[in-house]
Amino acid sequence: MQVIVVGAGIAGLSTAWSLAKRGHSVSIVEQGPIPNPLAASGDHHRIIRRAYRAGAGYGQLITEAYEAWDEVWADIGENHLDQRGFLCVSREPGDKAEEYREGMEAGGFPIDLLDADAAVKRWPFLEAGSFRYAFCSPDGGALHCRRVASGLVGWLRKHGVNVYEHSKVTKVDPDAGRVTLASGETMQADRIVVTAGAWVLKLFPELGAELTAYRTAVVYLEPPADLKAVWEAAPVILAVDGIDGYIIPPTRGTGLKFGANIHKVESSDADWNRQPVEGEAEALRDIFQPPIERAKDYKVIELVTCAYIFTADEKFLAREFGKCLVVSPCSGHGYKFGAAVGRRVAAGVDSGNIDGLKRWLRAEVE
Repeated sequence: MQVIVVGAGIAGLSTAWSLAKRGHSVSIVEQGPIPNPLAASGDHHRIIRRAYRAGAGYGQLITEAYEAWDEVWADIGENHLDQRGFLCVSREPGDKAEEYREGMEAGGFPIDLLDADAAVKRWPFLEAGSFRYAFCSPDGGALHCRRVASGLVGWLRKHGVNVYEHSKVTKVDPDAGRVTLASGETMQADRIVVTAGAWVLKLFPELGAELTAYRTAVVYLEPPADLKAVWEAAPVILAVDGIDGYIIPPTRGTGLKFGANIHKVESSDADWNRQPVEGEAEALRDIFQPPIERAKDYKVIELVTCAYIFTADEKFLAREFGKCLVVSPCSGHGYKFGAAVGRRVAAGVDSGNIDGLKRWLRAEVE
């Protein structure tokens, strides 16, 4: 079968990888370079973790996600996962950290529960008296997105996949199985898989009733000298409640990253406002105190804007239009499942069992 994959973020690259391994003739088309720093999966790194609310379903799927990543590492010859565990900090009864704790306990996944004093002693970048308790788990870490993309695209080229960079798709004809590029050229295939992230609404505006695009930002920082060693050994931090934030410590040469939704803005155009706004980096940093002590002493290194696509319930989505399958595994937590999504999409295209794929994407599995 000839398949065109539109979009070379992690879902597109993984789908092309898995389709090629199944013996299909694959072309992957990306509007920018690969890796594309503007893509949702184009930043330096993303979090993988098992923490989810009880009953959400995705916590159980992390096992499959790890298995899929192991297959990727074996194929590309490098492991781009820094499995350093994760930490949650609870500040209020019933907050997200507490929900994640309940989810871990309900799933039978072990955690190390610490009172506030013990947590500050272990991680002195935390501010004493600013939180109730913390818990940590070894089951999480940081995936290095750009290195993953480089490894996968290298594998694709070596295994006969046609890779088209700087080739923007402007139209998809689902009935004809045809895509049109900005250059006016067309490409034909038996099947088209669209994994265009926040740009999907430009190709399928009718999905606007189910998908919403947002612009947000993350900031990279240099911690005070006396805390550098502690941060370099720290787990990723989830559920910094009160600010809906997360932190990825320095990992394999990348900087300390703070992310929060204080500048999350709905947008009808994924290309809109991708340049940093004055004062945005400092505001994003400062919102983390508390529970991060002396946050204002952290030096801003870089601010990176991000474009995401979300469903209302933050679950993944797949829709068929003729010969075209649109897959949207973003919703703010998609990267960790990227390799598994690719394997599942390829299996669905191969077998025709798209209903099973949809159930898996929504974590409606036993």
